[in-house]
Amino acid sequence: MSKDTVLYDHRVWVEDGKIVSIEKASTPIGNKEIFIIDGSGQFLIPGLAEMHYHYRNDDIVSDFKLFIANGITTVRNMGQFLGHDHIDYRNRTKSGKLLVPNYFTTGPYLTQSDLNTKSDVNKVVSEHVIKGFDFLKIADNLSDSIYTKLLEEAQNHRLPIVGHAQRHLPLEYSLRMKSIEHIEEFIYLNDDMDGKPLIEKNESELQDVARQIQQSGIYLGTTLAVFEFINNCLNDQKFEAYKTDRLTKYISRDQRENFLTERNDYRKLKSRSFNGISAPKLFEDYNTWMTNFVKVLSNNGVPLIAGSDTYGMVVVGFSLHRELELLQQAGMRPYEILLSSTVSPARYLNTISTEGTISIGKNANMVLLDKNPLEDINHTKTINGVIVRGKWFSKQRLKGMLEDVAREFN
Repeated sequence: MSKDTVLYDHRVWVEDGKIVSIEKASTPIGNKEIFIIDGSGQFLIPGLAEMHYHYRNDDIVSDFKLFIANGITTVRNMGQFLGHDHIDYRNRTKSGKLLVPNYFTTGPYLTQSDLNTKSDVNKVVSEHVIKGFDFLKIADNLSDSIYTKLLEEAQNHRLPIVGHAQRHLPLEYSLRMKSIEHIEEFIYLNDDMDGKPLIEKNESELQDVARQIQQSGIYLGTTLAVFEFINNCLNDQKFEAYKTDRLTKYISRDQRENFLTERNDYRKLKSRSFNGISAPKLFEDYNTWMTNFVKVLSNNGVPLIAGSDTYGMVVVGFSLHRELELLQQAGMRPYEILLSSTVSPARYLNTISTEGTISIGKNANMVLLDKNPLEDINHTKTINGVIVRGKWFSKQRLKGMLEDVAREFN
Protein backbone atom coordinates (compact mmCIF):
# COMPACT_ATOMS: atom_id res chain seq x y z
CA MET A 1 0.00 0.00 0.00
CA SER A 2 2.90 2.40 -0.64
CA LYS A 3 1.88 2.64 -4.32
CA ASP A 4 -0.74 1.26 -6.69
CA THR A 5 0.92 -2.02 -7.61
CA VAL A 6 1.30 -5.67 -6.66
CA LEU A 7 4.67 -6.90 -5.41
CA TYR A 8 4.58 -10.40 -6.90
CA ASP A 9 6.32 -13.52 -5.60
CA HIS A 10 7.61 -12.18 -2.32
CA ARG A 11 7.91 -13.55 1.19
CA VAL A 12 7.10 -11.66 4.39
CA TRP A 13 8.94 -12.63 7.57
CA VAL A 14 7.18 -12.08 10.90
CA GLU A 15 8.81 -12.32 14.32
CA ASP A 16 7.36 -11.36 17.71
CA GLY A 17 4.36 -9.75 16.03
CA LYS A 18 6.44 -7.51 13.75
CA ILE A 19 7.34 -7.57 10.07
CA VAL A 20 11.11 -8.06 10.10
CA SER A 21 11.89 -8.72 6.44
CA ILE A 22 10.37 -8.73 2.96
CA GLU A 23 12.24 -10.65 0.30
CA LYS A 24 11.82 -12.43 -3.02
CA ALA A 25 10.22 -15.84 -2.67
CA SER A 26 13.14 -17.37 -4.58
CA THR A 27 15.49 -16.55 -1.68
CA PRO A 28 16.52 -19.80 0.10
CA ILE A 29 14.90 -20.21 3.51
CA GLY A 30 17.60 -22.39 5.03
CA ASN A 31 17.12 -24.55 8.11
CA LYS A 32 15.30 -22.04 10.28
CA GLU A 33 12.67 -23.29 12.73
CA ILE A 34 9.66 -21.49 11.34
CA PHE A 35 5.95 -21.78 10.70
CA ILE A 36 5.23 -21.31 7.01
CA ILE A 37 1.96 -19.95 5.57
CA ASP A 38 1.76 -20.82 1.89
CA GLY A 39 0.33 -17.79 0.11
CA SER A 40 1.07 -18.96 -3.42
CA GLY A 41 -1.25 -17.29 -5.92
CA GLN A 42 -2.84 -15.17 -3.20
CA PHE A 43 -2.68 -11.51 -2.21
CA LEU A 44 -1.55 -10.03 1.10
CA ILE A 45 -2.92 -6.66 2.25
CA PRO A 46 -2.70 -4.67 5.51
CA GLY A 47 -5.42 -5.27 8.08
CA LEU A 48 -8.49 -3.15 7.35
CA ALA A 49 -9.87 -0.34 9.51
CA GLU A 50 -13.56 0.15 10.40
CA MET A 51 -13.64 3.85 11.25
CA HIS A 52 -17.29 4.18 12.31
CA TYR A 53 -18.46 1.41 14.63
CA HIS A 54 -21.29 1.40 17.17
CA TYR A 55 -21.55 -1.33 19.79
CA ARG A 56 -25.18 -2.48 19.78
CA ASN A 57 -25.14 -6.27 20.22
CA ASP A 58 -24.10 -6.08 23.90
CA ASP A 59 -21.54 -8.83 23.33
CA ILE A 60 -18.18 -7.20 22.64
CA VAL A 61 -16.37 -10.53 22.24
CA SER A 62 -18.75 -11.59 19.45
CA ASP A 63 -18.38 -8.24 17.70
CA PHE A 64 -14.61 -8.55 17.81
CA LYS A 65 -14.83 -12.04 16.31
CA LEU A 66 -16.87 -10.56 13.46
CA PHE A 67 -14.17 -7.95 12.91
CA ILE A 68 -11.31 -10.44 12.74
CA ALA A 69 -13.26 -12.84 10.53
CA ASN A 70 -13.64 -9.93 8.09
CA GLY A 71 -9.99 -8.91 8.15
CA ILE A 72 -10.52 -5.81 10.32
CA THR A 73 -7.68 -5.11 12.75
CA THR A 74 -8.37 -1.44 13.58
CA VAL A 75 -11.70 -0.20 14.96
CA ARG A 76 -12.91 3.25 16.02
CA ASN A 77 -15.98 3.30 18.23
CA MET A 78 -18.12 6.41 17.73
CA GLY A 79 -20.03 6.82 20.97
CA GLN A 80 -20.03 5.52 24.52
CA PHE A 81 -23.59 4.67 25.49
CA LEU A 82 -24.99 3.88 28.92
CA GLY A 83 -23.63 0.68 30.40
CA HIS A 84 -20.61 0.45 28.11
CA ASP A 85 -16.97 1.01 29.02
CA HIS A 86 -14.97 1.48 25.83
CA ILE A 87 -11.86 2.54 27.72
CA ASP A 88 -11.87 -0.92 29.29
CA TYR A 89 -12.40 -2.55 25.88
CA ARG A 90 -9.48 -0.52 24.51
CA ASN A 91 -7.25 -1.54 27.41
CA ARG A 92 -8.16 -5.19 26.92
CA THR A 93 -7.25 -5.01 23.23
CA LYS A 94 -3.86 -3.53 24.13
CA SER A 95 -3.20 -6.38 26.55
CA GLY A 96 -4.27 -8.97 23.99
CA LYS A 97 -7.32 -10.12 25.98
CA LEU A 98 -9.60 -9.02 23.13
CA LEU A 99 -8.78 -9.90 19.53
CA VAL A 100 -8.77 -6.57 17.71
CA PRO A 101 -5.31 -5.08 18.25
CA ASN A 102 -6.13 -1.41 17.57
CA TYR A 103 -9.18 0.09 19.26
CA PHE A 104 -10.04 3.78 19.57
CA THR A 105 -13.09 5.45 21.04
CA THR A 106 -14.90 8.72 21.37
CA GLY A 107 -16.59 9.71 24.58
CA PRO A 108 -20.37 9.97 25.04
CA TYR A 109 -22.61 11.03 22.17
CA LEU A 110 -22.85 14.77 22.93
CA THR A 111 -25.82 16.98 22.08
CA GLN A 112 -26.64 20.64 22.63
CA SER A 113 -28.05 19.89 26.08
CA ASP A 114 -24.60 18.68 27.18
CA LEU A 115 -22.92 21.89 26.04
CA ASN A 116 -25.21 24.76 26.95
CA THR A 117 -22.64 27.02 28.60
CA LYS A 118 -18.90 27.61 28.54
CA SER A 119 -18.74 26.02 31.98
CA ASP A 120 -20.31 22.91 30.44
CA VAL A 121 -17.60 22.95 27.79
CA ASN A 122 -14.83 23.07 30.39
CA LYS A 123 -16.43 20.27 32.38
CA VAL A 124 -17.02 17.98 29.38
CA VAL A 125 -13.52 18.43 27.97
CA SER A 126 -11.99 17.83 31.40
CA GLU A 127 -14.00 14.62 31.86
CA HIS A 128 -12.87 13.34 28.45
CA VAL A 129 -9.24 14.03 29.26
CA ILE A 130 -9.39 12.43 32.70
CA LYS A 131 -11.10 9.29 31.41
CA GLY A 132 -8.71 9.04 28.46
CA PHE A 133 -11.04 9.09 25.47
CA ASP A 134 -9.29 9.40 22.11
CA PHE A 135 -11.85 11.83 20.66
CA LEU A 136 -14.71 14.11 21.69
CA LYS A 137 -17.76 13.66 19.47
CA ILE A 138 -20.44 16.28 18.87
CA ALA A 139 -23.72 15.19 17.32
CA ASP A 140 -25.78 18.37 17.39
CA ASN A 141 -25.78 22.05 16.40
CA LEU A 142 -24.12 24.40 18.85
CA SER A 143 -24.11 28.20 19.03
CA ASP A 144 -21.07 29.70 17.35
CA SER A 145 -19.69 30.93 20.69
CA ILE A 146 -20.04 27.52 22.37
CA TYR A 147 -18.67 25.72 19.32
CA THR A 148 -15.57 27.90 19.06
CA LYS A 149 -15.03 27.65 22.81
CA LEU A 150 -15.21 23.86 22.56
CA LEU A 151 -12.65 23.81 19.74
CA GLU A 152 -10.30 26.05 21.70
CA GLU A 153 -10.61 24.18 25.00
CA ALA A 154 -10.16 20.80 23.30
CA GLN A 155 -7.13 22.06 21.41
CA ASN A 156 -5.54 23.18 24.67
CA HIS A 157 -5.82 19.56 25.85
CA ARG A 158 -4.89 18.03 22.47
CA LEU A 159 -8.28 16.34 22.30
CA PRO A 160 -9.53 16.00 18.70
CA ILE A 161 -13.11 17.12 17.99
CA VAL A 162 -15.03 14.88 15.58
CA GLY A 163 -18.63 14.22 14.66
CA HIS A 164 -21.51 15.82 12.83
CA ALA A 165 -21.23 19.12 11.00
CA GLN A 166 -22.56 22.43 12.34
CA ARG A 167 -25.49 22.64 9.97
CA HIS A 168 -26.66 26.15 10.85
CA LEU A 169 -23.19 27.68 10.42
CA PRO A 170 -21.22 28.24 7.20
CA LEU A 171 -19.16 25.31 5.89
CA GLU A 172 -15.84 26.72 7.12
CA TYR A 173 -16.87 26.30 10.77
CA SER A 174 -17.33 22.56 10.35
CA LEU A 175 -13.97 22.25 8.61
CA ARG A 176 -12.22 23.24 11.84
CA MET A 177 -12.81 19.78 13.31
CA LYS A 178 -10.49 16.79 12.99
CA SER A 179 -13.10 14.92 10.97
CA ILE A 180 -16.72 15.02 9.81
CA GLU A 181 -18.13 11.54 10.15
CA HIS A 182 -20.73 11.32 7.38
CA ILE A 183 -20.78 12.42 3.73
CA GLU A 184 -24.49 12.91 4.42
CA GLU A 185 -23.67 15.99 6.55
CA PHE A 186 -22.79 18.00 3.44
CA ILE A 187 -26.38 17.74 2.24
CA TYR A 188 -27.36 20.10 5.05
CA LEU A 189 -24.50 22.63 4.77
CA ASN A 190 -24.33 26.00 3.03
CA ASP A 191 -21.49 27.69 1.17
CA ASP A 192 -19.46 30.29 3.09
CA MET A 193 -19.62 32.97 0.38
CA ASP A 194 -23.08 32.83 -1.19
CA GLY A 195 -25.05 30.90 1.45
CA LYS A 196 -26.22 28.46 -1.22
CA PRO A 197 -26.92 24.90 -0.02
CA LEU A 198 -24.21 22.55 -1.26
CA ILE A 199 -26.82 20.12 -2.53
CA GLU A 200 -28.03 22.80 -4.98
CA LYS A 201 -24.61 23.49 -6.47
CA ASN A 202 -23.61 22.38 -9.96
CA GLU A 203 -20.65 20.14 -10.76
CA SER A 204 -18.19 23.01 -11.22
CA GLU A 205 -19.23 24.61 -7.95
CA LEU A 206 -18.86 21.29 -6.11
CA GLN A 207 -15.32 21.01 -7.44
CA ASP A 208 -14.56 24.34 -5.75
CA VAL A 209 -16.12 23.11 -2.52
CA ALA A 210 -14.06 19.91 -2.64
CA ARG A 211 -10.87 21.91 -3.10
CA GLN A 212 -11.78 24.02 -0.07
CA ILE A 213 -12.34 20.85 1.97
CA GLN A 214 -9.04 19.37 0.78
CA GLN A 215 -7.10 22.50 1.65
CA SER A 216 -8.60 22.55 5.16
CA GLY A 217 -6.83 19.27 5.99
CA ILE A 218 -9.96 17.67 7.46
CA TYR A 219 -10.72 13.94 7.13
CA LEU A 220 -14.17 12.73 6.08
CA GLY A 221 -15.90 9.54 7.15
CA THR A 222 -17.92 7.89 4.38
CA THR A 223 -20.81 5.85 5.93
CA LEU A 224 -22.65 5.23 2.66
CA ALA A 225 -23.73 1.77 3.85
CA VAL A 226 -25.94 3.05 6.64
CA PHE A 227 -27.72 5.46 4.30
CA GLU A 228 -28.32 2.59 1.89
CA PHE A 229 -29.89 0.63 4.76
CA ILE A 230 -32.15 3.56 5.64
CA ASN A 231 -33.25 3.84 2.01
CA ASN A 232 -34.01 0.13 1.86
CA CYS A 233 -36.14 0.39 5.00
CA LEU A 234 -38.49 2.64 3.04
CA ASN A 235 -38.94 -0.03 0.36
CA ASP A 236 -41.29 -2.86 1.36
CA GLN A 237 -39.67 -5.46 -0.89
CA LYS A 238 -36.09 -4.69 0.13
CA PHE A 239 -37.04 -4.46 3.79
CA GLU A 240 -38.74 -7.86 3.65
CA ALA A 241 -35.63 -9.37 2.02
CA TYR A 242 -33.53 -8.36 5.03
CA LYS A 243 -35.45 -10.83 7.20
CA THR A 244 -34.02 -13.80 5.29
CA ASP A 245 -30.61 -12.30 4.59
CA ARG A 246 -27.71 -14.63 5.44
CA LEU A 247 -26.25 -11.96 7.75
CA THR A 248 -29.23 -11.74 10.12
CA LYS A 249 -27.73 -14.55 12.20
CA TYR A 250 -24.90 -12.19 13.17
CA ILE A 251 -27.28 -9.73 14.82
CA SER A 252 -28.53 -10.29 18.36
CA ARG A 253 -32.19 -11.16 18.91
CA ASP A 254 -33.12 -7.81 20.44
CA GLN A 255 -31.50 -5.96 17.55
CA ARG A 256 -33.50 -8.00 15.06
CA GLU A 257 -36.63 -7.00 16.93
CA ASN A 258 -35.63 -3.35 16.73
CA PHE A 259 -34.53 -3.24 13.10
CA LEU A 260 -36.33 -6.03 11.20
CA THR A 261 -39.89 -5.39 12.36
CA GLU A 262 -42.25 -2.44 12.08
CA ARG A 263 -40.63 -1.12 15.25
CA ASN A 264 -37.89 0.17 12.96
CA ASP A 265 -38.10 3.98 13.18
CA TYR A 266 -37.37 4.46 9.49
CA ARG A 267 -40.33 2.30 8.49
CA LYS A 268 -42.51 5.02 9.99
CA LEU A 269 -41.15 7.53 7.45
CA LYS A 270 -42.13 5.66 4.28
CA SER A 271 -45.53 7.33 3.95
CA ARG A 272 -44.37 10.80 5.00
CA SER A 273 -43.48 13.77 2.82
CA PHE A 274 -41.01 16.61 3.34
CA ASN A 275 -41.65 19.88 1.50
CA GLY A 276 -43.95 18.03 -0.86
CA ILE A 277 -41.47 15.24 -1.63
CA SER A 278 -42.17 11.71 -0.45
CA ALA A 279 -39.59 10.34 1.99
CA PRO A 280 -38.56 7.43 -0.32
CA LYS A 281 -37.96 9.83 -3.23
CA LEU A 282 -36.16 12.40 -1.06
CA PHE A 283 -33.83 9.84 0.51
CA GLU A 284 -33.13 8.30 -2.88
CA ASP A 285 -32.17 11.74 -4.22
CA TYR A 286 -29.94 12.30 -1.21
CA ASN A 287 -28.24 8.97 -1.80
CA THR A 288 -27.59 9.82 -5.45
CA TRP A 289 -26.10 13.18 -4.48
CA MET A 290 -23.85 11.62 -1.85
CA THR A 291 -22.60 9.00 -4.30
CA ASN A 292 -21.67 11.73 -6.77
CA PHE A 293 -20.10 13.96 -4.12
CA VAL A 294 -17.84 11.25 -2.69
CA LYS A 295 -16.31 10.81 -6.15
CA VAL A 296 -15.77 14.58 -6.42
CA LEU A 297 -14.08 14.54 -3.01
CA SER A 298 -11.84 11.63 -3.96
CA ASN A 299 -10.87 13.24 -7.27
CA ASN A 300 -9.77 16.34 -5.36
CA GLY A 301 -7.58 14.46 -2.90
CA VAL A 302 -9.78 14.80 0.19
CA PRO A 303 -8.64 12.13 2.68
CA LEU A 304 -11.50 9.70 3.20
CA ILE A 305 -11.72 7.18 6.04
CA ALA A 306 -14.02 4.24 5.42
CA GLY A 307 -16.66 3.49 8.01
CA SER A 308 -20.08 1.93 7.79
CA ASP A 309 -21.87 3.17 10.96
CA THR A 310 -22.94 -0.30 12.13
CA TYR A 311 -26.71 -0.05 12.55
CA GLY A 312 -29.46 -2.53 11.79
CA MET A 313 -28.51 -4.62 8.75
CA VAL A 314 -25.24 -2.71 8.51
CA VAL A 315 -23.77 -5.79 10.18
CA VAL A 316 -20.54 -5.56 12.18
CA GLY A 317 -17.51 -6.66 10.15
CA PHE A 318 -19.37 -7.46 6.94
CA SER A 319 -20.60 -3.90 6.57
CA LEU A 320 -17.13 -2.49 5.94
CA HIS A 321 -16.85 -4.60 2.79
CA ARG A 322 -20.22 -3.26 1.66
CA GLU A 323 -18.94 0.26 2.34
CA LEU A 324 -15.91 -0.37 0.15
CA GLU A 325 -18.16 -1.80 -2.55
CA LEU A 326 -20.35 1.32 -2.49
CA LEU A 327 -17.26 3.51 -2.86
CA GLN A 328 -16.35 1.51 -5.95
CA GLN A 329 -19.85 1.95 -7.32
CA ALA A 330 -19.39 5.69 -6.78
CA GLY A 331 -16.47 5.58 -9.21
CA MET A 332 -13.44 5.39 -6.92
CA ARG A 333 -10.56 3.16 -7.99
CA PRO A 334 -9.87 0.08 -5.84
CA TYR A 335 -6.46 1.40 -4.73
CA GLU A 336 -8.01 4.69 -3.56
CA ILE A 337 -10.64 2.70 -1.69
CA LEU A 338 -8.03 0.53 0.00
CA LEU A 339 -6.21 3.69 1.08
CA SER A 340 -9.38 4.78 2.89
CA SER A 341 -9.29 1.63 5.02
CA THR A 342 -5.54 1.24 5.56
CA VAL A 343 -3.14 4.15 5.07
CA SER A 344 -5.55 7.06 5.65
CA PRO A 345 -6.86 5.67 8.97
CA ALA A 346 -3.28 5.06 10.11
CA ARG A 347 -2.38 8.66 9.28
CA TYR A 348 -5.53 9.90 10.99
CA LEU A 349 -4.96 7.83 14.13
CA ASN A 350 -1.23 8.67 14.27
CA THR A 351 -0.33 4.99 13.94
CA ILE A 352 1.34 5.17 10.52
CA SER A 353 4.69 4.21 12.10
CA THR A 354 3.28 0.78 12.95
CA GLU A 355 0.13 0.27 10.82
CA GLY A 356 -1.39 0.91 7.41
CA THR A 357 1.16 -0.71 5.10
CA ILE A 358 3.07 -3.98 4.83
CA SER A 359 6.54 -2.67 5.60
CA ILE A 360 9.56 -3.68 7.67
CA GLY A 361 9.17 -2.63 11.30
CA LYS A 362 5.38 -2.50 11.25
CA ASN A 363 2.96 -4.63 13.23
CA ALA A 364 2.02 -7.90 11.57
CA ASN A 365 -1.70 -7.21 11.11
CA MET A 366 -2.51 -8.50 7.64
CA VAL A 367 -5.13 -10.25 5.52
CA LEU A 368 -4.51 -13.00 2.96
CA LEU A 369 -6.95 -12.91 0.03
CA ASP A 370 -7.67 -15.39 -2.74
CA LYS A 371 -8.17 -12.63 -5.33
CA ASN A 372 -6.56 -9.29 -6.18
CA PRO A 373 -8.47 -6.36 -4.61
CA LEU A 374 -6.79 -3.89 -6.98
CA GLU A 375 -8.83 -5.45 -9.80
CA ASP A 376 -12.12 -5.37 -7.91
CA ILE A 377 -12.61 -4.13 -4.35
CA ASN A 378 -15.13 -6.94 -3.79
CA HIS A 379 -12.13 -9.24 -3.61
CA THR A 380 -11.49 -8.04 -0.05
CA LYS A 381 -14.21 -10.54 0.84
CA THR A 382 -12.15 -13.51 -0.44
CA ILE A 383 -10.39 -13.94 2.88
CA ASN A 384 -8.18 -17.00 3.22
CA GLY A 385 -6.70 -16.05 6.57
CA VAL A 386 -5.92 -13.17 8.91
CA ILE A 387 -2.75 -12.35 10.86
CA VAL A 388 -3.29 -10.52 14.14
CA ARG A 389 -0.17 -9.41 16.03
CA GLY A 390 1.71 -12.06 14.09
CA LYS A 391 -0.76 -14.80 15.04
CA TRP A 392 -2.28 -16.77 12.17
CA PHE A 393 -6.05 -17.31 11.93
CA SER A 394 -6.77 -19.80 9.15
CA LYS A 395 -9.88 -19.75 7.00
CA GLN A 396 -11.22 -22.70 8.95
CA ARG A 397 -10.62 -20.96 12.26
CA LEU A 398 -12.32 -17.78 11.01
CA LYS A 399 -15.29 -19.87 9.94
CA GLY A 400 -15.45 -21.31 13.44
CA MET A 401 -15.48 -17.82 14.91
CA LEU A 402 -18.45 -16.88 12.73
CA GLU A 403 -20.24 -20.03 13.82
CA ASP A 404 -19.60 -19.09 17.46
CA VAL A 405 -21.27 -15.70 16.92
CA ALA A 406 -24.26 -17.22 15.12
CA ARG A 407 -24.80 -19.62 18.03
CA GLU A 408 -24.45 -16.83 20.56
CA PHE A 409 -27.03 -14.65 18.83
CA ASN A 410 -29.52 -17.39 17.97
